[in-house]
Amino acid sequence: MDFGALNPDFKPQFDYVTIPSGRFRVARLGDGPMVMLLHGFPESWYSWRHLMQALSDAGYCALAPDIRGYGESYNPAAAQAYSIEELTNDIAALIDHYGSPVTVIGHDHGAPIAWATALRFPQRLRGVAGLSIPYMPPGARPAIEDFRAFFTARGRFFYQVYFQDEGVAEAEFNNDIEAGLVKFYYALSGEAPDGTWPTDKQHGDTLGHRLPQTRPSWLSAGELAYYVSQFKISGFHGPLNRYRNHARDFAFLTGLPERIIHIPSLFIGGSRDLALKMFQGDAVEAMKPYLTDLRGAYLIEGCGHWTQQEEPERVAEYVLNWLANL
Repeated sequence: MDFGALNPDFKPQFDYVTIPSGRFRVARLGDGPMVMLLHGFPESWYSWRHLMQALSDAGYCALAPDIRGYGESYNPAAAQAYSIEELTNDIAALIDHYGSPVTVIGHDHGAPIAWATALRFPQRLRGVAGLSIPYMPPGARPAIEDFRAFFTARGRFFYQVYFQDEGVAEAEFNNDIEAGLVKFYYALSGEAPDGTWPTDKQHGDTLGHRLPQTRPSWLSAGELAYYVSQFKISGFHGPLNRYRNHARDFAFLTGLPERIIHIPSLFIGGSRDLALKMFQGDAVEAMKPYLTDLRGAYLIEGCGHWTQQEEPERVAEYVLNWLANL
């Protein structure tokens, strides 16, 4: 599908970069200091289309790779290939290809990848930002154990537990890719009424059970079609494998010598982002002791989970002001 027909003025170039793990597709727009943008689930490089244009217009080079398992990037089958160690190795290698230092910004699953890259490779980065998911060092045990204790043991559905069994969620998404994506996008967006994502679903229900098939206003029919085209290329097995690494990530992250990020940082979230409700208390305040050079933390009123797509102008404003002072 030709995404260029959706916005003829948006004209990124595509680099196909081979690093030690495999070949990656990177969308590139603009010239100047480099900003690498890491997408989440279930998205693609295209989730950064608005911020890429804003960065380019402001004199930056925006780099948006398809993360391992997505689009036209390296797509191994094994679940362990999607650990935080492997993914941060990918980002470090891509940074080396383009030349450091680079500013890294991640959204959703891309945020933990960005935070962990800053922990492991601070010398390669000018700064690090997370959208939707704040930085938190690992707790006392892998998070999946907490999810099972809080949800599964009480007979309740939780999407990350549902994603653990290989092939189950893949089959649901592949049965109707457009319906699966639009349900997920809308239910987690700021415009969805309270209760759209049910809190009383039972363990054993499917992901899409009782979710409305409503396309959010910030996503055009053509943009949705482009996302569908990308998952027809990659499938969902690699993207879902990211959720199957809680124990591996816990072991790896608890073994790192440093848990505090010292380089300049930024956080942007939404006041209606259900992902933030997974954290006990005030997640923004809780992360501050672990970010010694936090230069901004913003919650956009009314915004849901898809931060840079729902509120592109506000996100660009915050990001550009932060970048100007690095």
